[in-house]
Amino acid sequence: MYVLLSIFIFGFLIIIHESGHFLVAKLSGIQVNEFSIGAGPLLWRHQSGETQFSLRLLPLMAYCAMEGEAEDTNPRSFAAAAPWKRFLVLVAGSAANLLAGLLVVVLMYSGVSSFATTTITGFAPGFPSQGERMLMEGDQVLAINGRTILVYNEIPTLLSLDTDGAVDLEVLRAGKRVKLDAVPLSLREYEENGQKALRYGISFGIEQVNVLGRLRYGALYTLDFARMTLWGLEMLVTGQVGVQELRGPVGMVSTMSDVGKSSPTVMDAVLNLLYLGAFIAVNLGVMNLLPLPGLDGGQILLLVLNELSQKLFGVRMSGKVQQGFNSVGLLLLLALVVFVAFQDIVRLVQGA
Repeated sequence: MYVLLSIFIFGFLIIIHESGHFLVAKLSGIQVNEFSIGAGPLLWRHQSGETQFSLRLLPLMAYCAMEGEAEDTNPRSFAAAAPWKRFLVLVAGSAANLLAGLLVVVLMYSGVSSFATTTITGFAPGFPSQGERMLMEGDQVLAINGRTILVYNEIPTLLSLDTDGAVDLEVLRAGKRVKLDAVPLSLREYEENGQKALRYGISFGIEQVNVLGRLRYGALYTLDFARMTLWGLEMLVTGQVGVQELRGPVGMVSTMSDVGKSSPTVMDAVLNLLYLGAFIAVNLGVMNLLPLPGLDGGQILLLVLNELSQKLFGVRMSGKVQQGFNSVGLLLLLALVVFVAFQDIVRLVQGA
């Protein structure tokens, strides 16, 4: 059941992305030849005006095929549209994913009356890193190792990424920003309700919120998802994590299924899957805006460079050059997808 639910959620997010392209293209007067759920062999189709709506064999995919995406084939082709219209169409897919993630997060927090804050309210007995030159009650954590803190969840995440246990902090203390260098912070055994537990030994405050507060926290947590995606990319580029850590659609569905199965109740499973789905939605939105060939961000980069070249030098890239750029990018992207899918399948087999 959780595998099917996970496939549905992930597939739905892909459809939302392509729907963003489709709706803005239609509103912009651009001809859309086909909107397909799935890829590969055709299973079903319905012609509505100029657009064919299709259902195809391979799941976890979708596409919106516009007329003349590389070359100006008619006045309503994508290539013939005004640059601002093409920009909006390209951004619309990621915007749809980001909006979907935000709506899910806000919906999930609609019944929440309080949130953990980033203000320290106390320490566990024996906590060693407290004092005027270290941490004090009332400190609001603003940054950890140079990364600005938006919500409480980022604090344990960034502390867990620290490698030497000496953390550079910035806090707000008595209205002033205070920098604290090399504060010893690592997981230690502390007594908790008569049992020993691994903790950092810091307690944080709770803020009671109204409707506006829930909306604010929903937006902050959605922004946190985007930042976590960018942090992951940064760690990939700097070598802190390897390519083997990447997850594709197969790995994501497997992870979502595992989350569902490990949840104590069905309701908890649904909420956890929705939360993970919101994260994946934001992840898809951010990743597709990267300025890489084969992604929406790569096409946006081409669009900007083309317009700059036209205005500065009176020269435009030919459709063949643009198509070649995108084709090479798609081949590289496909190679990465196949590599990641292979790793996902190996992990599934090994874990079976």
